[in-house]
Amino acid sequence: MAVSVLNVKTPNLHSLQSFNRKSFFSTKLTSSSPNSLSSLCSGSSRACFSNVVNAKLSITSNSAIKNRVFDVGVGILAASVLAFSPLDADATRIEYYATVGEPLCELNFVRSGLGYCDVSVGPGAEAPYAELIDVHYTARFGDGTVFDSSYKRARPLTMRIGVGKVIKGLDQGILGGEGVPPMHVGGKRKLHIPPELAYGPEPAGCFSGDCNVPGNATLLYDINFVGIYSGNRSK
Repeated sequence: MAVSVLNVKTPNLHSLQSFNRKSFFSTKLTSSSPNSLSSLCSGSSRACFSNVVNAKLSITSNSAIKNRVFDVGVGILAASVLAFSPLDADATRIEYYATVGEPLCELNFVRSGLGYCDVSVGPGAEAPYAELIDVHYTARFGDGTVFDSSYKRARPLTMRIGVGKVIKGLDQGILGGEGVPPMHVGGKRKLHIPPELAYGPEPAGCFSGDCNVPGNATLLYDINFVGIYSGNRSK
């Protein structure tokens, strides 16, 4: 989702305690009462000066605090507007899409145990061996539970295909081989990957004892072949 950065100013009352005698006496003391200055200056000249200083600090402090409170209010209003912007709606749609499967198609199983079917055959180039490609994907367990998706990250995954950098089921399912045709750019394909072509008997994606994929898990992938990575070196 989109994240907005909000800088909120808060009152710094300590900064109001500094006093410049020269600049103070170059300005006028304003008050609603015409006799306000005389009422402050009863008694000795030292007491008069102290009373006038305190009065100016009080006026300055109140004005500054009101300005700071206004700044905070404007900042909160801006944050509330951003919170309900179309960017947030777009992020919600991306996350929703990640939990919805492509239309069903009849799986074809090859000797390796991999199942595949094309939702749509892409009009672009075939997946190149050992090159980087960009794909969007949604990965599920056999019961349909989503455990990973590039859509939730709002960007495709860049992977090197055909050289063992990904699980065997993805290498064969995208690059093709052993009865599986290669995918084409713009194509969408469903893959049914048995444990021996996935992560095998060992759990995967483990962190602090918590594993994302249990052992012997059958995995279901929806693959969207976005394109060939533009950063590949020319041969």
